[in-house]
Amino acid sequence: MTTSDNRSRSLGWLALLTGTVAATTFGVVAILVNIFERKQEARTPFVRVVEVDEVSTDPKPWGLNFPQQYEDYLKTVDDEYTDYGGNHALPPSKLEEYPWLKRLFAGYAFSIEYREARGHAHMLADQEVTRRVTEVQQAGACLHCHASIIPTYRRIGMEELGQEVTAAKLAESFNQEAVMAGFKAVSQRTYEEVHAELEKTPDGVVEAAAGDPHLGNAHPVSCIDCHDPKTMALRVTRPGFLIGIDKLAKSDDPVPHLPSIAKWRKAGSKGTYDPNTDATRQELRSFVCGQCHVEYYCANKMTLTFPWSHGLKVEDLEAEWDSTTFPSEEADETGEPFYDYVHKETGTKVYKAQHPEFELWSQGIHARAGVSCADCHMPYEKVGATKVSSHWVRSPMANINKACQTCHKVSEQEIKDRVDLIQHRTSDLIDRAAAAVTEMFDAIIAAREAGASDEQLKPIRDLQRKAMWRLDFIASENSKGFHASQESARILAESIDYSRQAIAGCYQLESEPAAEPAESDAS
Repeated sequence: MTTSDNRSRSLGWLALLTGTVAATTFGVVAILVNIFERKQEARTPFVRVVEVDEVSTDPKPWGLNFPQQYEDYLKTVDDEYTDYGGNHALPPSKLEEYPWLKRLFAGYAFSIEYREARGHAHMLADQEVTRRVTEVQQAGACLHCHASIIPTYRRIGMEELGQEVTAAKLAESFNQEAVMAGFKAVSQRTYEEVHAELEKTPDGVVEAAAGDPHLGNAHPVSCIDCHDPKTMALRVTRPGFLIGIDKLAKSDDPVPHLPSIAKWRKAGSKGTYDPNTDATRQELRSFVCGQCHVEYYCANKMTLTFPWSHGLKVEDLEAEWDSTTFPSEEADETGEPFYDYVHKETGTKVYKAQHPEFELWSQGIHARAGVSCADCHMPYEKVGATKVSSHWVRSPMANINKACQTCHKVSEQEIKDRVDLIQHRTSDLIDRAAAAVTEMFDAIIAAREAGASDEQLKPIRDLQRKAMWRLDFIASENSKGFHASQESARILAESIDYSRQAIAGCYQLESEPAAEPAESDAS
């Protein structure tokens, strides 16, 4: 081999080595750039392309800043069916599926129409068309949770307080003083009156004339109801919850699942417990749901109320209703005792449970373990390099992998079997409690027809109220016992016991002479 050949061969190797090094360097740099870009993407979870403020009740502009969350929110109109709740084009009628509900709610609007719940994006439209609203006069307080109503509370509150009201002023800040004033001002107005006010308030999209705050639209609960438009931080906006959680903090109820309340009590319980400054972020991931998924009174005899002054157990809520009286028109008189409706078949004044998910979750193992509502119903997802909380709020059973298996390292089928067992057992207990309650109705009706007096029936009516309250508490709660299985079984067992005690009381009356003819239907 000549010197020339060696030189050519060396140059070839050098060229090959140079090319290899260049390619390797390019590849490494490309990977590093990609990692850097992903890290930057993770550090900047959104780009604010449009400003939102305190009147932005329409979720669309928020969706420009948070496209992933907005797409998830829109999916709440198309949830899958689950055995115990879900979304449907035409939700199944609970009255047809469970005929005993018609007797339970006799004399109350829920006996007219009562369907499975659908997702957040449906909640206002569904309320507007239900026969409970179109055929029965309802209070505007119902919109506290079904609409994005805080700017309307603020506008009316500012008017009540004599503050200047313009579109700019409305959008300026949360103005909690005005929100609370507006909430109290409209709480006893009719549904139609408050809905009309809702449509007058700017929604952040429809532009009002200069200085005129009376132009807008109505939207269901949306982004602004749980997030600060400036910082995007979680926050509680609903006056009912703000008042209720303060009552709970000032009670003696042990709440080990809410450590910020224990801390606030230890510090002296001074002033007002404010979840937006006192609660942890993890607590807020349940509090924002607890703004509406709770027991409450929202008819027009008094301001909307969360009954948490004694605690969160079923008997704690019952104790507050037992001690509550409606406001009297005469200043020197005490109002009549609280009740939700007069049971049409028996004439007894009874309580109506709403949907106490927050209260029942508070008695369960997930709450004690520090698991929030959002952990299961809005689990975190990886989208690109960004970790987001899913805003497709739905049953964890439709998303077992992300909702359950993050903590429970067992198969999906095993998790589903465990949940099915709890819910089927609870459903069976509900059926038995319902049978006992309806037999109790028959016994009371027979006792009245036999001539039992109101005085004789009073202790029986008290048992009826307790039995119905407990059955309704679990039957209307949207987890079929899963949020606290042992507590659900206890409550249903008590319902059955109270019904059977009432039936036994009626049998005893039949063996006694009637004290006087029955003249009044109600106690």
